[in-house]
Amino acid sequence: MFKHVLLPVDGSDLSHKAVSAAIEFARATGARLTPYMCVEEYPYVLSTDSSHEMRDVFKQRVEAAARQELSRVEAAAALAGVPCTGHVSTAAAPFRGIINSAQDLGCDVIFMASHGRSGIAGLLLGSETQKVLTHSAVPVLVFR
Repeated sequence: MFKHVLLPVDGSDLSHKAVSAAIEFARATGARLTPYMCVEEYPYVLSTDSSHEMRDVFKQRVEAAARQELSRVEAAAALAGVPCTGHVSTAAAPFRGIINSAQDLGCDVIFMASHGRSGIAGLLLGSETQKVLTHSAVPVLVFR
């Protein structure tokens, strides 16, 4: 049924729980797993030599942190016998990074956690999961 699962992760406790469920889902369906992290773009500042250096350092640090998180998922997937390769991209809005990566990588399902906020909290804080559900052409499986 599913052959390639995109798993957005953010390092939260809920994300860690979703990792275990996604690995089991991928194992049960015979799919490969691509854990994914969207890293923030460097905040815009006036262009100076030092701002370019700071931007480069910022990018290196956030990508290194993302790769470290993804390597944990890759290790857990390997223990379960699930093919897994992490992916990092930069986007101004995480939901756009998730959707674009799913399409670019040929994923046929997005398996993502939801914090379950509703009402005013959901409206004010926004929900990346809700935005992905609204805008993605790729099917989304929500873990709560």
